[in-house]
Amino acid sequence: MNNYYLYVYITMDTKLTLIADKEIIEKAKQYAKSQKISLSRLIESYLSSLVSKRSEEIEISPLVKSLSGVISLENDFEAKEKYADFLLEKYK
Repeated sequence: MNNYYLYVYITMDTKLTLIADKEIIEKAKQYAKSQKISLSRLIESYLSSLVSKRSEEIEISPLVKSLSGVISLENDFEAKEKYADFLLEKYK
């Protein structure tokens, strides 16, 4: 794996140095170019989305809220195993 140092200027007075695989950097540059933004802006936008609070919380409908906690499962419940058992029984 070939690593390259990538210097990203996030604001005029802050510099960030990242080490990443050359192929990933090249693909990221191509993506940024296709989006008509700089790689720095792309990374800044990504980091901003990670650390910012979600202003739009997903609203849960009253019906879904009322169903919450209706079913309780055992701690060792194996959903895949139970589904496989269900399918085997269904297609006997």
